[in-house]
Amino acid sequence: MTDTLQLNTTPDDHRIAWFAALAVVIHVVESALPSPLPGIKPGLANVVTIIVLCKYGWQTAAWVSLLRVLAGSLILGTFLTPTFMLAFSGALCSVCVLYPACRLPGRGFGPVGFSLLAAMAHISGQFFTAWMLFIPHPGIWQLFPVLLSFAILLGVINGIISLHVLKRIK
Repeated sequence: MTDTLQLNTTPDDHRIAWFAALAVVIHVVESALPSPLPGIKPGLANVVTIIVLCKYGWQTAAWVSLLRVLAGSLILGTFLTPTFMLAFSGALCSVCVLYPACRLPGRGFGPVGFSLLAAMAHISGQFFTAWMLFIPHPGIWQLFPVLLSFAILLGVINGIISLHVLKRIK
């Protein structure tokens, strides 16, 4: 007699898996792109997270975001490296900022606002982690305005992309 373990999955589980897989593919492809400055990537996988947030809610988006970082790091061979720690802390900060932003009364934020908030939280979390764990020197904060500016620009661009995708899938 063979004992088998059967997991019962829900449609939400399947949705999370599909969106996480899409985000992981984008994340892996993006990791191969050259960067104009160290630490600057377009963050196109975050478009998937913003679309999921707007369409299915915060919980699903949080799963997609965190699974993307975990699976992406396993595929790229960066799990538990400084790269993983920075990516995970950025994603965690983004998810934490999006939680209250989703619960604002009235119209709240749209895809561009969510993307902008997430991008600013992401780079802030990465800098705090880099400062606390890897480079505990105040000089690191001199780079923060430059990278925050790029994060704001790319956050707006990714938000606009998310907005256009959401309009097309309605």
